[in-house]
Amino acid sequence: MSSPRLKVGLYAFLVAAVFVLASYRLMRRADSAVPTKDQVLIGTMLQGLTQAHYQPEKIDDNFSKRVFGLYLKHLDYRKQFLLASDVEQLRRYQTEIDDQLKSGSSEFLNLSTKLITERTKEMQSLYREILAKPFDFTVEETFQTDFEKAPFPANKAAQREMWRKLLKYETLSRVSEMIEAQEKAKEAKPSAAIAAPSAANPEAPTAAEPVRTPAQMEAEARKRVLKYYDDQFTDLSETDANERLSTFANTIANAYDPHTEYFAPKAKEDFDYEMTGRFEGIGATLREKDGLIYVDEIIPGSASSRQGDLKKGDAIIRVAQGMAEPVSIEGWRTAKAVTLIRGKKGSEVRLTVKKPDGSTKVIPIIRDVVVVDEKYAQSSIITDKGQKIGYLRLPGFYADFNDNGGRSSSDDVKKELAKLNAEGVKGVIFDLRFNGGGSLTDAVSMAGLFMESGPMVQVRDGQGRTQVLTDNDPRVQYSGPLVVLVNKYSASASEILAAAVQDYRRGVVMGSTSTYGKGTVQRIFDLDEALPAELNSVKPIGSLKLTTQKFYRVNGGSTQFKGVVSDIVIPDLYSYLDQGEKEMDYPLKWDEIQPARFRPWNNPPAIDKLRANSKARVATNPSFKVMDEMVKSMRKRKDETTVSLKLSAYRAEQQQAKAISDRYEAAQKTATGLAFSPLVADVRAVGGDTVKVNRASRYTKALKKDITIGEAVAVIQDEIK
Repeated sequence: MSSPRLKVGLYAFLVAAVFVLASYRLMRRADSAVPTKDQVLIGTMLQGLTQAHYQPEKIDDNFSKRVFGLYLKHLDYRKQFLLASDVEQLRRYQTEIDDQLKSGSSEFLNLSTKLITERTKEMQSLYREILAKPFDFTVEETFQTDFEKAPFPANKAAQREMWRKLLKYETLSRVSEMIEAQEKAKEAKPSAAIAAPSAANPEAPTAAEPVRTPAQMEAEARKRVLKYYDDQFTDLSETDANERLSTFANTIANAYDPHTEYFAPKAKEDFDYEMTGRFEGIGATLREKDGLIYVDEIIPGSASSRQGDLKKGDAIIRVAQGMAEPVSIEGWRTAKAVTLIRGKKGSEVRLTVKKPDGSTKVIPIIRDVVVVDEKYAQSSIITDKGQKIGYLRLPGFYADFNDNGGRSSSDDVKKELAKLNAEGVKGVIFDLRFNGGGSLTDAVSMAGLFMESGPMVQVRDGQGRTQVLTDNDPRVQYSGPLVVLVNKYSASASEILAAAVQDYRRGVVMGSTSTYGKGTVQRIFDLDEALPAELNSVKPIGSLKLTTQKFYRVNGGSTQFKGVVSDIVIPDLYSYLDQGEKEMDYPLKWDEIQPARFRPWNNPPAIDKLRANSKARVATNPSFKVMDEMVKSMRKRKDETTVSLKLSAYRAEQQQAKAISDRYEAAQKTATGLAFSPLVADVRAVGGDTVKVNRASRYTKALKKDITIGEAVAVIQDEIK
């Protein structure tokens, strides 16, 4: 999220000056010793956080406990390695970390490194021993899949039992997938003749796949699990002191708030790394958390977007090149996982993902070139009951921050609204679902397109100075009925725009119960630039991203933590997830300041009436009914984290979840498709070239059965009656 164009250069200089002072303080220690890289990094970072963070933490025993808890989670998130006795050894330091940070001591870090290194070597022998023998999947026993609910093993016997169940569970899940694949192969109708391999299709099958027995599947599954852990432990053995230091430094940063982070030099290069690799791939970004690789964003118009099954929040656990053997990427770092996921246009990658409800799914995606234009604002016409309704989607609040002649999201939205006005639309649906934010300046200008001049958001810094950001253009680009669609992944700038529309009573905010709740702004500072010449020997030490400001609505309330509550709540498949800022570790809390002076829209929508009508429609809509059933099932599965290690019971649970998912997909297929059509201006712009027209409008293909958009259309129809 970019902040207003304040005097950024001066601000950065002042912060750098603080960092320099920190470095000199380290250099002038009582014993006059030359500071180590660890001491320079931690000391410089702490001073920067203390002086420049929006809400500086007091470096005391409470802060020490925060760091201890977070670092323990980062160190052994699955509780696979450390024993309870090891944790107790480390716990002696939980109120001393602050003192060690101030003195430059690495005692806690060194002990944790020693313990985790020793236990890792022991577990390497243990998992190989366990996987050498077959598992019995007829035994009635269970495994706790939520590692936060499980305790650290009390002793080595308990640790061995935990590993046995873990390895059995991972083998079981692979056996279940093999059985499902074999059953699908049996159901598939064989072709009249199996063609011989050709140059065009060298991997064409020449014979039917052999049917494997349960024992053969079990043996193969154990072999795959063994390979995965061999690879994982190879990576763990390559973890060096710099990586341990980076993890510890990042833990300290995370103790301030979830968006404050430390980036080691290499990690900074990988920041926001896209899986598309040079715009050829599946079209998604990913992030690493607790040893898993999660999908962070699906790029609009990309191969993943068009395929439709891969979703934000999915964890990718295995990757296969076409029909080749899948490779497990659990425990991998993002940069390494990307090398398997990206690839040339036209090639197939098969991702085995773990859905948030615990179910797994194999998703085949044909890699493609990511069309950059499809990241920008796009609009279309929905014809309903003889009325034209505009549909406008904005994937992100993009801007050219370097003034290089790039595109601006507010300018693009202004152009799209002009085209929709020319079409004579009776209402506009502005889709901000999955929009994670971006340029604050553009959010302010964009809000002004829908209402007269006035304050749109307030920005406050750590010193309590508040700036009211105003749209000064009295012109209104679009004045008709407006529905703003949001969900739990609408964040930051999306929340600012939605909040302005709501506070001014300009339109209807519709979607999930609330948006994400990220109401803070971050800046990235290069720590190397702050170091004096005397410390060149320790460079590079990395960068620090820290929270410097907070956003407030014009009504005085913050968008932080709570998000924006929808005027009309519509059920969606993400409503069972505990997603949002409030679910993060140590988020900044909600508060409020003095409201800004503003004049509400003079023709507000009748929210109560629209809400009542919508609630009645949703209650009788078959697709929403099945969705509600599916959400309840997913919530139950998510809460029931103890799974059976008996194959028949495990398979029954998986099949039950699949049956509900199939019912929802079937209900969607029977829903009346929305009548999308391209804008006249867009058709004219490409000279009637049908290929270009189809390409420009293909983003609407997946939206024709979108029941949320369908309900938004109905709300617009209610308003124009």
